[in-house]
Amino acid sequence: MARSETKIKEGAAPFLEDGEEVLAAIVGRPRGWTQATASAGGGAAAGLIGGALGGKKAQRNVEAAQQAGFQLASPMALAVTQRRLLSLGVTSPIGLGIGLKVKELVSAVPVSEVESIEVKRLAAGKTVTVTVRGVPFTLEVGAGANASGVAEALDRAKAAAN
Repeated sequence: MARSETKIKEGAAPFLEDGEEVLAAIVGRPRGWTQATASAGGGAAAGLIGGALGGKKAQRNVEAAQQAGFQLASPMALAVTQRRLLSLGVTSPIGLGIGLKVKELVSAVPVSEVESIEVKRLAAGKTVTVTVRGVPFTLEVGAGANASGVAEALDRAKAAAN
């Protein structure tokens, strides 16, 4: 288990219901954040355009999550328990889980209202598309994140609930 996942599991404890535990978790940000904050390697104009496009993409994902009744933070931990999908506000990790601390519970929905979590490879990381109450939104996570473990934990939690 990645060090960041262990720190999320430990840090989430105050925000869990009795008998609940984090099955799997990843650190991510709304899709578009990296593009919005990337340096202007192609020059100032390219940086401004890329930043604006990335910012709009990130905002669309934040708004989609809100439409589904789920709030995102940046950075955040996406965690699956036996009963709920959680959005946890976290401090910015430096790498390998260093500096990562869970600050707050931002949002939670029952696993029965989460239709899917889909993971795709992206250049230097992964995208995680979460569909809650029929509305998809996408996060970007690092290459080492156990995103497939989060998707599998959701499937297990949903199967156990039925």
